[in-house]
Amino acid sequence: MDKHGSDLGVSFLDLSNLKEDERYLKEEAHRVARDILRPAAWQLDKMSPEERVLESSPFHKAMAELKSLGYHRMFLPAEYGGPEEPLSANAQASVLEELGWGSLGLATSFLVDTLPFLSIAFFGSEDLKESVLRPWVEDEQGKFKGCWAITEPDHGSDFLSLRQDGLDAPKGQLIAKEVDGGWLISGQKSAWVSSAPVATHGAIHVQAGPLNDILHSFFAVIDLNGKGIKRSNPIQMLGVRDDPQGELFFDEVFVDEKNVLVAPTPLYPVFGDQLLCMTSAIISQVAVGLCRAAFEEALNNSRNRIQGGGPITRHKNIQLTLYSMFEKVETARAYSRQVLNHVMESSPISAKSGPGGFSFGASPRHTRTAQIYAKRCAFEVAHDAIQVSGAIGLSEESLVEKLFRDARCLLIEDGTLEVLGFDAVNDVISNYEKSNYNIEEVMSKW
Repeated sequence: MDKHGSDLGVSFLDLSNLKEDERYLKEEAHRVARDILRPAAWQLDKMSPEERVLESSPFHKAMAELKSLGYHRMFLPAEYGGPEEPLSANAQASVLEELGWGSLGLATSFLVDTLPFLSIAFFGSEDLKESVLRPWVEDEQGKFKGCWAITEPDHGSDFLSLRQDGLDAPKGQLIAKEVDGGWLISGQKSAWVSSAPVATHGAIHVQAGPLNDILHSFFAVIDLNGKGIKRSNPIQMLGVRDDPQGELFFDEVFVDEKNVLVAPTPLYPVFGDQLLCMTSAIISQVAVGLCRAAFEEALNNSRNRIQGGGPITRHKNIQLTLYSMFEKVETARAYSRQVLNHVMESSPISAKSGPGGFSFGASPRHTRTAQIYAKRCAFEVAHDAIQVSGAIGLSEESLVEKLFRDARCLLIEDGTLEVLGFDAVNDVISNYEKSNYNIEEVMSKW
């Protein structure tokens, strides 16, 4: 049994939709996923939480490898170090799918790493671009790492949905008070912040003032090695153990006003909503990668598993199960990519839009649906992969077992399916017949 799993190559149909240089990019991403991410993820899954964040950990080596190959620059406009010609939605999706195929946890860490710095590229001052963005862009050793800190003990990504449902939004645990030249922030973020134990910078959501309204907040990029900031030890999770998670604590931490990218105005909830559109479209690609990985493990295992005198692929029930799994991989990929293309045309953070090209036009109903569908497919396919593999799929020495645990975490991480569904249906009820996101109408609700 190969503990790093099967390698059945890349989808020929996927390759047929890519240009020659994009095909090379996908094939190279597959090599990185197979030779670097999967072995590192396997080691990390078996280590203690404390061991995973040591300087000698495979986590840091894998992240440094991604940096050395320039993957962190693929979402940037050319003027900030991104590709001379922006990558198409298909090209971006194909790379993200391969990273998700290799390791959901490392792919997640890679994505949250980019968020603080991409935000500076599109919303930050020239000073921040020079002092924070440029060193990250030029980093090829993994010295700089980002995280996205949104969840707190009393709320997760549901804080937007609560207001849309007419309920009072919860009070945050990370509160800011305005001072000369900026803000002083105190409080905490929850233990589920991806990469918090290792991050040097954070994209942080902070409630502005003592009002009982988490939506009266701002979005800032903060140096996490500054005075007054502490981290918890990384925690042990059911799955996605290759993505260190932990709490962040702030004690009277000064945040310069230049580090506040989105101020506490009616624009903030709209920004938050659109940011979730972007992350939903991106996470769905990674989920498709995990979905495909689980399907390929089941296919390979069923070809080689002998029961009743021959491979189990000759049995009708196995054939129908494999077909159902294949259908979910292909439909999840197709829909997720259509939505990513929409987001690239409409999102405030898009290399195609360029600095200042903020249309805020991404559709919440479609982006949330892409994430929900891809996550659900990933879990269902991983579940079936264990069933097809039989007892070996229950073994901790089987990649299928790890994929199943990771897929189960997907149903909660980055927004539960229920919360994402509420977001989507609220948008359906209000905007189904409309083709564009009406920023004035949305802002008027807050």
